[in-house]
Amino acid sequence: MPTSQKSFNFESFQDADSIQDFLESLMEGLAAGRITLSSGDETIELAPAELLHFQVKAGKKRDESRISLRISWKDSGAAGAGAISITPR
Repeated sequence: MPTSQKSFNFESFQDADSIQDFLESLMEGLAAGRITLSSGDETIELAPAELLHFQVKAGKKRDESRISLRISWKDSGAAGAGAISITPR
């Protein structure tokens, strides 16, 4: 069975207000259950599940600070890790 893969990547320097606007739009998309990311001719549509994996990493090194946010989920129809099935005999 072929797998459908699509990715989206965007990187730029922006002021704090612009990043706040992006994060607010992301929160609205999570609440609505649909997130569309687009830049130029690249677009990806995602449908977040109800159960999400959320990871935050932060660090400082010399003159650079960093915060990384990661949100992931299994698409509906995909078997989750640790899933169990019980069938009576």
